[in-house]
Amino acid sequence: MELFRRKKYQDSQVGADDTTTLDKIIDSLTSIANAHRGDPNAAEISLKIGRVSECGIDDSMDKVGPKVLILGAGRVCRPAAEFLTSYQNIDQVHVVVASLYQKDAEETVDGIKNATAAQLDVSDTESLSNLVSQVDVVVSLLPASFHAAIARVCIELKKHLVTASYVDDSMSKLEQAAQGNGKIKAFTSFCGGLPSPAAANNPLAYKFSWSPAGAIRAGRNPAVYKFLGETINVDGSKLYESAKRLRLPELPAFALEHLPNRNSLMYGDLYGISKEASTVYRSTLRYEGFSEIMAILAKIGFFDAENHPLLQETNRPTYRIFLNELLNVNNVSTSNTKVNGEETGGHDDELISRLMMLGHCKEKELAVKILKTIKFLGLHEETQIPKDCSSAFSVICQRMEQRMAYGHNEQDMVLLHHEVEVEYPDGRPTEKHQATLLEFGKTENGRSTTAMALTVGVPAAIGALLLLQNKVQRKGVIRPLEPEIYIPALEILEAAGIKLIERVET
Repeated sequence: MELFRRKKYQDSQVGADDTTTLDKIIDSLTSIANAHRGDPNAAEISLKIGRVSECGIDDSMDKVGPKVLILGAGRVCRPAAEFLTSYQNIDQVHVVVASLYQKDAEETVDGIKNATAAQLDVSDTESLSNLVSQVDVVVSLLPASFHAAIARVCIELKKHLVTASYVDDSMSKLEQAAQGNGKIKAFTSFCGGLPSPAAANNPLAYKFSWSPAGAIRAGRNPAVYKFLGETINVDGSKLYESAKRLRLPELPAFALEHLPNRNSLMYGDLYGISKEASTVYRSTLRYEGFSEIMAILAKIGFFDAENHPLLQETNRPTYRIFLNELLNVNNVSTSNTKVNGEETGGHDDELISRLMMLGHCKEKELAVKILKTIKFLGLHEETQIPKDCSSAFSVICQRMEQRMAYGHNEQDMVLLHHEVEVEYPDGRPTEKHQATLLEFGKTENGRSTTAMALTVGVPAAIGALLLLQNKVQRKGVIRPLEPEIYIPALEILEAAGIKLIERVET
């Protein structure tokens, strides 16, 4: 608990291990505060369990020039702050990065000239309004659930708000086709955040830069898209099994696969091509083989979020015991054999046998691949499962977070590939417009920036920049689908080194 005396700027810290003691301390201090309420010269006292921090902007922000408030201090924030403070074709931009924790904000702005850190709880409307009132544009890089409350404050104070969304040139291609009296026959989008090939060094060829829970849940979402005039619905439980192989001629070294990404049909409506396009498909990219393994882990039961009885006991089971429970392994042999030239114990053979007997794997080669994944994740180890794991889902998330994190100096990459097929009524051959973006994470001066952070943070910063330059005339909630936004944005992106490779085939 921290006491903050606003007028005299003196504070003291008092700690206690139990709430009873804390309540007594607060009651005593409140009595002292109440005793002086009639004295106008008495110091104002704020009592609160938790951390209380004065929220504001330091003296450097009093300088003349445009000011931008970035909410959040995650990986995406730093590229946005760096871009805005270093952009040359505008008066010096001053950036405030505000986070729930002051330390996170300070780490984000460390070394960035004309950037300031601030502590802010966005649920505190008064503090949020105080910061918003001092800037010209707000960029929210917080989860979407916070945006409505932030937007209300921005509307009240007549401030611009930008939220994270990617900008691509697919709409430019659609507009060009429309101007040429062409009709969009098909729109297909493949996009994914992946490890660079050098970092894709585990059985799943995938890594996490945050908790795996969100990514795993995304792989269980239902999807719908249109293909050759037919609406295709994919049940969430079958999403991994719907993955298809993909090879890009421009990038022949990449062995990829794609999974449908939620509701593709809404993009047909947004792009105005629902009636004319027989195919509208958006997908998530992974390296080939990822979905096959994830589908079998799901069949084993590792994605079950319900509390598991074995994990509710006081005596914690080991990972091996829990795995045996999921696979119903009994009478394990202790003899050693060789599988594909590798010596394995009887438990390994039993796991392979169970995977095939339960129908999870039809071929032994696949069962061996699953076994290697299980062993890589440590799901076979004779180590007790932590107490905070109460479900199979929490067990797999905990293991993936430990074993599938990016290592020091390992890079991620973002790969985006769009295809737009245009059909002309005058007999001209059908054209296929393609745009491909391949961006890798960077390490400069000992500091790493992920490709995902660059490709999300910089476009958001460009949105703020266009507002500061008064280049966006429309009012209201605007997606980056208007020429006044995406044309200059793409030019600025290219100047910043984020460029799509484009080509047209007939």
